[in-house]
Amino acid sequence: MFVTQDVVLRFFFRKKKILKNGFSIPINSSIILAPTHRSRWDGLILTMAMGRRVTKKDCRFMVTKSEMRGIQGWFLKRLGCFSINQLSPSLSALRYAIDLIEKGEQLVVFPEGKINKYGKKLVLKEGLYRLARLATKKTTSITIIPIGIAYSKIPPNFRGEFCLSFGKPIPINDYSNFTINDFNKFLNEKMTQEEEKALKIVGR
Repeated sequence: MFVTQDVVLRFFFRKKKILKNGFSIPINSSIILAPTHRSRWDGLILTMAMGRRVTKKDCRFMVTKSEMRGIQGWFLKRLGCFSINQLSPSLSALRYAIDLIEKGEQLVVFPEGKINKYGKKLVLKEGLYRLARLATKKTTSITIIPIGIAYSKIPPNFRGEFCLSFGKPIPINDYSNFTINDFNKFLNEKMTQEEEKALKIVGR
């Protein structure tokens, strides 16, 4: 935490901004963070905004298998990441993710499924909604938080700026009658709205 938050982020970025927009952490609810994914810096920024120092809980990141290889994988594992096969998720990986939700941990799922550097319009992956619906069998209260992250330059540059913007929490039980496609369109709109707010702050 000291190395990533107090040294790396502070040294690399000149300005850091968190837009709370009246956001408060949902009480007595499991949380799934659903951020846009524009850079490998996103994980450190999310940890700064919603990590142990803020919520007294760690962020646990669901990432693809390819991201967990080599030195990067070693580092990501220590940041609280675990891998899942997007095309054919194993039962053990799904159980692990659901256990995290049931225990009230903060699970981070990037709905775009990969780094989308230029914010190209994508169809969100189905995994987040499927996972949340499965987890409702274990816990009655699950809240998804849409988040937008923006950088002053693409890719993020030394002494640049970033901004993270929190959206209004989405209680999953309020959308249990949505199809996956309908929910993903709704979630995508909310994530995009927050990213647009963040982009204005960084001058893009």
